[in-house]
Amino acid sequence: MIVRTLVYLMLAALVASLAGCARFAHVPEIPVTSESVAPGTEVTRGGKPQKLLGEPVRVGQVLPALAVTDRTMSVRSLGEFRGRTLLVSIAPSLDTQVCERQTHMLGEAGLDELPDEVLRITITRDLPFAHSRFADHTGFENILYLSDYANAEFGKGTGLLLDELALLARAVMVVDSQGVIRHLQVVPEVGHLPDMDAAFAQARALAAGPGS
Repeated sequence: MIVRTLVYLMLAALVASLAGCARFAHVPEIPVTSESVAPGTEVTRGGKPQKLLGEPVRVGQVLPALAVTDRTMSVRSLGEFRGRTLLVSIAPSLDTQVCERQTHMLGEAGLDELPDEVLRITITRDLPFAHSRFADHTGFENILYLSDYANAEFGKGTGLLLDELALLARAVMVVDSQGVIRHLQVVPEVGHLPDMDAAFAQARALAAGPGS
């Protein structure tokens, strides 16, 4: 009887494992795009237009010292990170599949892609508690999680606030040690991933310094 029970449990575990593999095998691949639109214009979500609100930023402009909130509920200014190269991953919510994958790409990048000199930042409108839960679950403590939940100051100050959803658009930004935006991609379709490799390359080059 005990042997039969063990066999049933082993078979059940095997079936569950195979079902799990099948489930993940059929997860559609998330498209990656290198295309971009300007902040303050328009993106789409599932083909439906979404207007971007706020004061648009652009490459060559100093990133405003906007207020955001970290995982300890402390208010931080983006201006306090001057002196380091910033790789800023911007997404609607870490509780969605595409945003989760985008943040995994940021956290999983090796030192050959993002050296220690580059500060990895993710900004969403999730509550800081959700950021802590994500960090605990993934172990990505090499990312600085910043939330724009309070007043959407970051979204409004960059032209990246989605009008209807009141969430941030999907984007990736590289800022040099002087606070100047050197790379900015705003993904035209919110359901697609940004070209993180292009952003990694730009951040790596800036961290290496001139003449490298």
